[in-house]
Amino acid sequence: MQVTGTYRTQLRIGTPMAPPTWALLERELLAANNRACREFFDYYFDERGYLRCVERWGGDDGPDDAIENLYDWPVLHALGGDDSIRAMAQLGWEGHLRQYTEAKTTEVPFAVDGMYYKEFPTICDWLHNGESMSVFNLMGLSDPHAPLFEKRVRRYAGLYMGEDPGAPNYDPERKIIRSMFNGSRGPMLRKATAVDWAGDPIEVENRFVLLHGERNYQEMLDHFKDYNDVAGDHPLNLGATSLVLNAYTLTGEQKYLDWLVDYTEAWLERMAANGGIIPSNIGLDGSIGGECDGKWYGGVYGWGFTVVVPQTGELAHRNLTHWGYRGFGNAVLATGNMRYAEQWGQMIDLINAQAKEVDGQTMTPRMYGDEGWYAFEPAPYAHGALDVYYWTMAERDRARVQGDPWVRFLQGDNPSFPEEVLRRDFETIRRKVAEGIHQENLTPDTRLSDNPNPYNPATVGNLFRLMLGGLPTGNAAFPLQARVRYFDPVQRRPGLPADVAALVERMTADETVVHLVNLNQTEARSVIIQGGGYGEHQIQEARIGEVAAPVNGAWCAVRLAPGCGDRVTLRMARYANAPTMLLPWD
Repeated sequence: MQVTGTYRTQLRIGTPMAPPTWALLERELLAANNRACREFFDYYFDERGYLRCVERWGGDDGPDDAIENLYDWPVLHALGGDDSIRAMAQLGWEGHLRQYTEAKTTEVPFAVDGMYYKEFPTICDWLHNGESMSVFNLMGLSDPHAPLFEKRVRRYAGLYMGEDPGAPNYDPERKIIRSMFNGSRGPMLRKATAVDWAGDPIEVENRFVLLHGERNYQEMLDHFKDYNDVAGDHPLNLGATSLVLNAYTLTGEQKYLDWLVDYTEAWLERMAANGGIIPSNIGLDGSIGGECDGKWYGGVYGWGFTVVVPQTGELAHRNLTHWGYRGFGNAVLATGNMRYAEQWGQMIDLINAQAKEVDGQTMTPRMYGDEGWYAFEPAPYAHGALDVYYWTMAERDRARVQGDPWVRFLQGDNPSFPEEVLRRDFETIRRKVAEGIHQENLTPDTRLSDNPNPYNPATVGNLFRLMLGGLPTGNAAFPLQARVRYFDPVQRRPGLPADVAALVERMTADETVVHLVNLNQTEARSVIIQGGGYGEHQIQEARIGEVAAPVNGAWCAVRLAPGCGDRVTLRMARYANAPTMLLPWD
């Protein structure tokens, strides 16, 4: 599969129209994001890109939370945000690498020489490693040719492909990542301790505000006292496929695709051997439940991982096996093989088939332990259901998400959706700026790295859905899953050109309808439309009104006359091309 086509053959839109409300809201929301992010960065980061906080190692407030304060910023720039957004994200990335390489622990053994090693977390789980990579993994959307970018992409992928002898995370024979705790120092093969998770002792009362609610260091230790069984593979580790996918989209090298497919296929085989349910522990010998007395549901963040909240004594169910679907989505993006999505959808159905009636209400489980399924809730199990439908566009998968307001909009029965969600996003930005900057009274010596997380003002999830027909990337290093993407051929940068708004109004398995509007009443604008976030969708034909033009490539270009707008209907072959970070002019 090769990305082909030219963006120089232009279609033309010359139909004058009054600016739609959604278009005005969209452009102003981009501007509001720009302003709020600049204010946030100036308040929380210094001129070096260092976060103004007390550096700590820990599952609550570690280095991953420092850079997580800038998640969604690369996406904001790729949508059409100011170049200053990209510059701040880059400065914050470089600054946090230095800051947490310099930061050291005294009692956590794998971070005594630095919390980062080789510009990567020394060792942690992929809930936190994913947060660490949530900014970097999307930087290539703006500039895949930036200095050091390719070196880092290759280095990070190599940590999980057996290319770094100092980090033997991967067993190629058994196709496992050898521990749920892994990173640039390799895998943890012993039982983890509370100190490994909570970090060095810290003064808490009257100084720090812990977002998990602990009131002292002992409660921090108690929070993690049962987080012991980390040896062996876990579905969370499928997050590491994002690093390898990043390397594949940047370089196109077959070794990256081969590893991604091999590792993901191994998980499909384990699901099949476990009755269709993804197991939460794979032993070092490759057996299901091998490090947990043969229990497929064992291990930290496993199907049976229920712990006590120290400050309340209540039980908390912390099953994170569902994060595995992200790795399956990476395999879909890389190969176009829908088997990865379909098997996850089948697992959703298997879990929901365990439903029972409680007081006249249908309840479905979220956990599995020695006594079978438990932790029943009134809503169906739906982790990854929207993503599965997004990938397959099959009716059987849509049935699981038919109540989703965005899905309803795409099917024409929720027309007010764009304006409603965009208006709400303005309130979100206003609240975050007010609470996080204007009202926050912490000082750098009383602020932890995660304290600013709730106030990150980048609010792009709905812009993502509406402009790109895409799934929000979130804070887990998830790649760009989008039906279309835009570029400015004049400024030669990603994102919509100034004054242009776009709304994906309809998506089917082979067609996408995009409404483009030029809000500038005196100047024309040109925009390149790309099929998919990485050119993975082949645009076969583009039609405006009754005028259709063959494209047969990943890109087409549209010129919009002043004050004009219209719908562009794209006939597509989804996942027909190898995904690539190449820009149209490359």
